[in-house]
Amino acid sequence: MWPSPVAVLSYHSLEKCVRSNDKAGNHEYAATGSKFPADVYRDTVLAHVFADAQRLFLPSLIECDLAHVLMLAKQGILSQDSASACLRAILSLDLDAIRSVPYDGSVEDLFFYVEQKLAEAAGADNAGRIHTARSRNDLDLTMYRMTLRQRLLDLLGSAITLRRTLLEIATRYSEAIMPAYTHNQPAQPTTLGHFLMAYIEVMERDAERIIGCYARVNRSPLGACAITTTGFPIDRAMTAEALGFRGLVTNSYGAIASVDYVAEACGVVAAAMLSMGRFAQEMLLWSTAEFGYLRLSEGYVQISSIMPQKRNPVPLEHTRILASRALTEAQSVLGSLHNTPFTDMNDGEDSLQPLVALAFADAVRSTTLLAGALSEATFNVQRMRERAGTSFLTVTELADTLVRSTGMSFHDAHSIVSLAVRDAASDDNEALAKDVHRQLLAGGFDVPFETIQTALQPAHFIEVRGIAGGPAKSALDPELQRAATQLQRDHDWLRAEREYLTTKHLDLLKAAQSHLI
Repeated sequence: MWPSPVAVLSYHSLEKCVRSNDKAGNHEYAATGSKFPADVYRDTVLAHVFADAQRLFLPSLIECDLAHVLMLAKQGILSQDSASACLRAILSLDLDAIRSVPYDGSVEDLFFYVEQKLAEAAGADNAGRIHTARSRNDLDLTMYRMTLRQRLLDLLGSAITLRRTLLEIATRYSEAIMPAYTHNQPAQPTTLGHFLMAYIEVMERDAERIIGCYARVNRSPLGACAITTTGFPIDRAMTAEALGFRGLVTNSYGAIASVDYVAEACGVVAAAMLSMGRFAQEMLLWSTAEFGYLRLSEGYVQISSIMPQKRNPVPLEHTRILASRALTEAQSVLGSLHNTPFTDMNDGEDSLQPLVALAFADAVRSTTLLAGALSEATFNVQRMRERAGTSFLTVTELADTLVRSTGMSFHDAHSIVSLAVRDAASDDNEALAKDVHRQLLAGGFDVPFETIQTALQPAHFIEVRGIAGGPAKSALDPELQRAATQLQRDHDWLRAEREYLTTKHLDLLKAAQSHLI
């Protein structure tokens, strides 16, 4: 039976859909009176489309029916008695039974199957009136947008969880010194907090893209009908509000023909997963014995079936491949839509939407998995600090110090330090400092030896880099605080939007039930 007003539909519940391979019945298409479709067409297209709709779109289809009937009644297009009969039939539908029914070719798609069930409950005449001033075109696009907006919210939710995890780690290790790398080679000292804030900022921009995309996805195409609206006096704004949309896709042709709503959403996924994969790769590198910076907890490693010593950080590999899958699936959506006609076409509909769903599902899996793995991980900050003191990573600051102390050009300072580094036989900062000091004295510059030694200390290197965006405590702490504030804002927005959709869902059910005679 249809849920009571206290129940809330979630597209996640559709994952429990049970498919059956049973073949049943010899029927005719209820809507057209035509015989069975050709076996090949049925098996390669219609059966898959039917199963996908059962899994992905059934709750949205039912909500659209409820909102549309209520609007038809309010506008006087549908009599109160007929509207009541239709609403009663819609509310009586057994959604679990509909989800599990095998496709037998007796109807073209899920829409006609539901219409058939409504005819059984309300009578063919009443059920046939539900589709007044509506097409499967605008109905489909409405369902697609309703499910896509939920997927955007779910992706944002998983990303917020990961951001919170990273921010906690960044705050805890804000002053933990580590080497920064360029071209996969050690470059300069920084801190673990500074490094993690770099990816946190990327994820903040991901959130901006998701929220902006959500606003454009969350507009109703319902009422566009086939492509030019209708001669009936419908109220598009009423159905839009009832279904939780924040506005309309106003132009009816564009409401049906445009695909930018899904292209943008998949672009958001692709951008987020591109960054996710790169960050996961960095974490995998840190997990190697050669680096030894990151150690996953026992619950996030796998052993070898033959090598007793192995602790394989496999979840990080799964994070990376899931991100790559989501990226390529999102790109496949764009590729499938490229150069298709600007009109109603199946290219952007039944066979494409499961790929959209898969891209978002894999993106959420990747993000959720990485958050879980890092939430229990430990960082070898002592080893990081030791590495930051090797390979002459601080000599950029030494060159800067020479410029500030003597007034020489940076080119000349760079040449002095570079020559000392080339002549050095090891990571001996003391010998390097003496060599630089000797060159300076030979050139007539009296820079205290202690000043040169101080410039070579990783902690000093970080301390003096206090401009905006730098790793110094004076620069990083305000950024950590700002990131915490932004994280809370994004969390509050997500919670408010979810509550809004839940409220609209419950209001729709209550309105339908209160309309019953």
